[in-house]
Amino acid sequence: MSMGTHHHGRTARLELRDQTLREWDAVVLDAGPEGIILDRSAFYPGGGGQPPDLGVLLWQGVQTRIAGVRKGDDLVLIPAEGDPVPPVGTSVRGAVEDERRTALMRTHSGLHLLCGVVFRDYGCLVTGGNMEPLTARMDFDLREVPPGFKQTVEDACNKEVEADRRIDVRTLPRAEAFEIPDIVRTATNLVPPEVEDVRIVDIVGLDTQADGGTHVGSTRQIGRITVAKVENKGRGFRRLRIKISD
Repeated sequence: MSMGTHHHGRTARLELRDQTLREWDAVVLDAGPEGIILDRSAFYPGGGGQPPDLGVLLWQGVQTRIAGVRKGDDLVLIPAEGDPVPPVGTSVRGAVEDERRTALMRTHSGLHLLCGVVFRDYGCLVTGGNMEPLTARMDFDLREVPPGFKQTVEDACNKEVEADRRIDVRTLPRAEAFEIPDIVRTATNLVPPEVEDVRIVDIVGLDTQADGGTHVGSTRQIGRITVAKVENKGRGFRRLRIKISD
C-alpha cells in the first residue's frame, strides 16, 4: 500500500515536509549492524545527485553515528562500524549534521538555478549532474559554446541569486504535474511510471522541475555561484563545474 510521497516503506520522511528540521524523536522498528529502521527520519537518503545525510542517533546516553543511508524496502540508516546499535522498540533522538545538509541544500538549489538559467538563455537540456557540499557539476547538451559563455552564465546566475526568488516545494498528482511545460529538464525522464505523486521544486519565475531533493527557501540563501570550469566532453556535451560561496 502506498503511504504517499512522504513515506518510504515504514518510515515517515520528515525532511520532505520540513527541510529545516535537524532533530526529532523516533522509535526503532528494526535494527542490526547492517542498518537501523526508524518510524520517522529526516535523513535524506541520497538520490537525484544529492548525497545522503550524515548524523547521529542518541539513546539512553549512547551515541550511534549514522554513516550513510540506503533505500531498500525501507529506509535503512547505516551505523558507523563498531558503534552500538539501539534495540528494537528504543526511543531515539535523531540529528542530521547541519553544516553538511545546509551546504547540500544550497548546492542543490544552485544547480536548479543554473539549470533554469541555461534552459532559459540557451534552451539546453541536462544530461547529468553530481554534487558534494558547495561544489557540483552539471552536464548540458550544448552543441556550440558561444564566446564568453562561462562569464555570461555566472553573471546571469548571480543576478538570479540577488533577485531572491522564492523556492517553493509542492507535490502534485502525476497527471497534473506533467501538464506543466518542461517539467522534466533531463534529456531522459527520470520519474518512474509507478510514481503517483510528483514532487515539484519551483524557483518562482525562473525554473520549475520534478525533483526529490532538499532545497533552501530562496535563491539568496544559495550564496554566490562561481562557474569554475566549462569542459567539453565530446558530442555536444558540456560539463559546467560550479562552486558556491558565502
